[in-house]
Amino acid sequence: DVALRPPSEWRLIGKPMRRVDIVAKSTGTLNYGIDHKVEGMVHAAVKLNPAQTGPIVSFDAADALKMRGVRDVVRITGGVAAIADNTWRAFQAAGMVEAEWGPAPFPASMDEHWQALADSFTDAAQDSRKRDDGDVEIAIAQTGNLISAEYRAPYLAHAPMEPISAIVRIDDGAAEVWTGTQVPRFIQSNVGKIAGIEPDQVTVHVLYMGGSFGHRLEDEVVKQAAEIAVQMKGTPVKLTYSREQDMTHDFPRQIAMARMRGTVRDGKVEAYDLGIAMPSVVVSQMGRQGLSMPGPDSQIVAGAWDQPFAIPNQRITGYRAPELAPISSWRSVGASSNGFFYNAGLDELIHAAGADPLEERLRLCSDPEARKVLEAVAEMSGWDGVLGNGRGRGVALTQSFGVHCAEVVEVTSTEDGIRIDKVWVAAEVGTVVDPVNFDNLVKGGVIFGLGHAMNCEITYTDGVADQSNFDAFEGMRMDQCPQIEVRGLENGDRVLGIGEPPVPPAAAALAGAIFAATGTRLREMPFSKFVDFA
Repeated sequence: DVALRPPSEWRLIGKPMRRVDIVAKSTGTLNYGIDHKVEGMVHAAVKLNPAQTGPIVSFDAADALKMRGVRDVVRITGGVAAIADNTWRAFQAAGMVEAEWGPAPFPASMDEHWQALADSFTDAAQDSRKRDDGDVEIAIAQTGNLISAEYRAPYLAHAPMEPISAIVRIDDGAAEVWTGTQVPRFIQSNVGKIAGIEPDQVTVHVLYMGGSFGHRLEDEVVKQAAEIAVQMKGTPVKLTYSREQDMTHDFPRQIAMARMRGTVRDGKVEAYDLGIAMPSVVVSQMGRQGLSMPGPDSQIVAGAWDQPFAIPNQRITGYRAPELAPISSWRSVGASSNGFFYNAGLDELIHAAGADPLEERLRLCSDPEARKVLEAVAEMSGWDGVLGNGRGRGVALTQSFGVHCAEVVEVTSTEDGIRIDKVWVAAEVGTVVDPVNFDNLVKGGVIFGLGHAMNCEITYTDGVADQSNFDAFEGMRMDQCPQIEVRGLENGDRVLGIGEPPVPPAAAALAGAIFAATGTRLREMPFSKFVDFA
């Protein structure tokens, strides 16, 4: 038997560590995928059907082929690619191609998308019911004080700082790929199919990624580069997306809708019935890899069904909406919207009961580790009820990816709009491996969650994304960023991750704070549709 060192003798775990790449990342000298070069490569840009995944009917490249530095224009799935001697010329040539496009294979208007979700709250569309405590229907009938609400979460782009790119070279009997990716095995398989070779004959070099948030779980840019490269055997082809293409041809976060019913009695939450409708993320994402995903999709109710609150009568039901716009995993996946839905609904019931949002959560909390998280964030924030004078606090706790994460957000209502003053975060991760990276990941997750809840959505008109750059998909500005205080709890017996759990509670805690400060109840993101932010 091997005797393990006690924690008091650990040399690395729990100690602040400096990343070996932090200087290069901080000084702009690190080479990311988009910076990579291969000897003898040509540059490519694509012109795709503006309607995501729509087909190309025909094209005319006569004007593009006359341009300086342009080598060729070739057809690929869903569009065309221009090949030139540098990226800029390839971009310009692709823009000169005239094309006729087919329609998008999903509803043309957002009203139709939302209606598809609304129509999915039926027995026939029920995907799962992973929690059914007590008897919700009897409790509602007996108390007779029904509280109900509907919540909405929009499509969201991944929008990493580095647009996607890939270099592919295909030779007889072999292929080589250079790209930033999270799915090298899928790339081997898909490039092998395009090149007519076995997956183990495809070499994938995984490069540094300038952000992903789930974006690089997709490999469309690699498949498109391979379609070009197979027509130019022996020549490395570097395909680069523009910012606009990266956003409009992203596979975004799922759109989702939730409906809450509940009752209160004697100042306590008595019944909570939450139904959540969304398309299946895993069916959409894995379908592009040619994989079927039978059975319920756990992401439809992730971050909702397993929350640590012992409400006497509680039911969480997932409803599978039909496939709409193609979607993909986005930081914290289903919990990213469900953390808002569950906590927002619970907040409304707690308010109807006349109880305190944090004290009632503590009363209902049935998990010892979750209770410690709530107690920690209460102590950190000095939670003591209503602030008044246009100030408010909100609290939310979401268990996702095995981690209990609670956040308190404090805001002030000013003449210029809502100002987010401070955020307190506590999370139970078993062991904090690196305090510096833990702190950075939590703060980044909070900013990510708040910024998207404030301002961001992707909408479609005739299958085309309306938002193509950051001017229309605005995150949190530096001068809007609050002070964030972080605490990692180490009461569990496992080491857990922290990259995703800070995102789900953020929107609900912000909505609760805005309600406390202004009396405005926010049930749909982005919140900037209903309130201004300073």
